[in-house]
Amino acid sequence: MANSKPAPSNSKLEIARLEVADIDAAITTIQLAFADDPFADWIYDRSKFSPKRNHASLTIRMKWGMRNGHIYVAHTPERRCAGVAMWVGPQPLEKKQSWDDWCQDWMLWFRQLGMNTRFGRGGLNVKRYYLWKESQAKMQSTVWTNPEGYWFCNILAIHPDCQGKGIGKALMNEVFDIADSEGIPCYLESSKFEPNVKIYEKMKFRFVKDIKCDDGEGTCTLFSMIRDAPGKAIDEESTSESSEGSGKDVDAIIDAAIPA
Repeated sequence: MANSKPAPSNSKLEIARLEVADIDAAITTIQLAFADDPFADWIYDRSKFSPKRNHASLTIRMKWGMRNGHIYVAHTPERRCAGVAMWVGPQPLEKKQSWDDWCQDWMLWFRQLGMNTRFGRGGLNVKRYYLWKESQAKMQSTVWTNPEGYWFCNILAIHPDCQGKGIGKALMNEVFDIADSEGIPCYLESSKFEPNVKIYEKMKFRFVKDIKCDDGEGTCTLFSMIRDAPGKAIDEESTSESSEGSGKDVDAIIDAAIPA
């Protein structure tokens, strides 16, 4: 397989860049991994949830991510795409959007429009979706202080049958190696404080702030974490604290993917 290599900690685990042939299996893993996710439960009306629409949305997003981001999958002898990790690479905070990025964003928007025309919203609570985007934008504008930007992990999903086997760590190490060599910090948001925050702390992430999204009928909290680049000093303004703000949305896989 192209661009694949065995993970150093497990000779039976293969990490590879996502290929078109992997998309269906990767989507199955994502849907199962987030079946009971607090953020997914908050942003979707489960009684109206459409797996077909969700699959179509994720397919669009993954094809976008193959060109514009970094999507890694973990294969085991028992299961293809036992784990999925999607990252968006760093962009300098002061850099203006390029014409190519602008075109890619509009192409993504039109494809989503066509999908919504065909499938509808599939249970997505649009009001909460835009509340989340606004909150997230405020958060990231506060905690993103590195001028060179951040590697942003939009999603980490491990198939329920394969959890607890080091697959997530192996997937994350693919970008950690790149980020550390570049001197760029990493960023993620998780909808579960327990056990996710402690798990990510073992990967050298530190809790920064939480994002509280409240539409008056329900509340969801996302926990933002930063993994500092080796040798980089921690900004005092980004130390652990609680906040009702939230951050700049790169909007990589939100309709289906929910933060790790």
